[in-house]
Amino acid sequence: MNAEFFEALTMLEKERGLTAEYLIEKIKAAIVIAVKKDYEVEDENVLVEIDTVTGKFNVSLVRDIVEEVENPHTQLTLEEAQAIRKTYKMGQRVVTPLKTKDFGRIAAQTAKHVIRQGIREAERNQLFNDMQGKAHEIVTARVTRVDPDRGLVALDMGKGEAILPRSEQVPGEEFFEGQHVQVYVKDVVVTERGPRVIISRTSEQLVKRMFEMEVPEIFDGTVEIRAISREAGVRTKMAVWSKDENIDPVGACIGAHGARVGKIVEELHGEKIDVVRWSEDVSEFISAALSPAKVVKVEILEGDKKACRVTVPDHQLSLAIGNKGQNARLCARLTGYNIDIRPESGYYGEEEEQPAVSSEE
Repeated sequence: MNAEFFEALTMLEKERGLTAEYLIEKIKAAIVIAVKKDYEVEDENVLVEIDTVTGKFNVSLVRDIVEEVENPHTQLTLEEAQAIRKTYKMGQRVVTPLKTKDFGRIAAQTAKHVIRQGIREAERNQLFNDMQGKAHEIVTARVTRVDPDRGLVALDMGKGEAILPRSEQVPGEEFFEGQHVQVYVKDVVVTERGPRVIISRTSEQLVKRMFEMEVPEIFDGTVEIRAISREAGVRTKMAVWSKDENIDPVGACIGAHGARVGKIVEELHGEKIDVVRWSEDVSEFISAALSPAKVVKVEILEGDKKACRVTVPDHQLSLAIGNKGQNARLCARLTGYNIDIRPESGYYGEEEEQPAVSSEE
């Protein structure tokens, strides 16, 4: 039986990736519970020895030598003890080996349950530790299940499963079983059911991490991403800066013939990406952030809130504002300024005057 036990232990260690030490501690605890139930004793009366090196597996009852026995499972008289070994004295403890079959059916079931529970707990902890190391990173996962009714997509993360909810999916994206997709791990949290991996396809951090992986100058710190704003599936604006005056941060991100940014756009299924130059000069930064529109003038307004008035050529007004105000909205989020965009002539035509765009919108 010992050989079978240690063989099973080795298999668990290999298949589940759990250490033998952890499993042995759980098994010892389970056996103690089993013996306690069967013999009505305390923890201190149960001795479990498991040695993977020698193949030793013993379970024993520990009893005290007393004058008057109240519980035969935990106590014995000096006469009974000396029948086992003549050198025993009053107050000493006697270790009596038990046979596994003596545990009883119920006790054995209890032990199995605790062991299974321990293994599940170890697997959950292992998954948590593994995924925690991937928090705030990009992971390539495989689609295992798609629930069109609830809008949920189940993904195999390698050592566990994660759910991509509808709220974290890019509008219009379709998924199918077996498909490989890149997701951003927003967080890993512990719940009653085990670790839960929170993933996203809409986070602006997904785009940021993609650039860090694709652009060596960002990876080595020569080029820095100073700000990013995104409306998933439609457009992203990213402000970059370089401490090296000889490096063009925008050109580094775009790549020769747009190769670098093109790969990211392809992964994001055609989402437009504007890479602009960050500047300490707020007016200069806001002008760049309104790209592709040209800016005539930026006036920083006085007051507690960060606000500015931007003047653009009349024919650039629609471009500056963007479809449903998207370009102006992304610019406001990128710069942190509330932006009031006005045409150079001051005349809006037949349309109503455009309201200021808040960075919080």
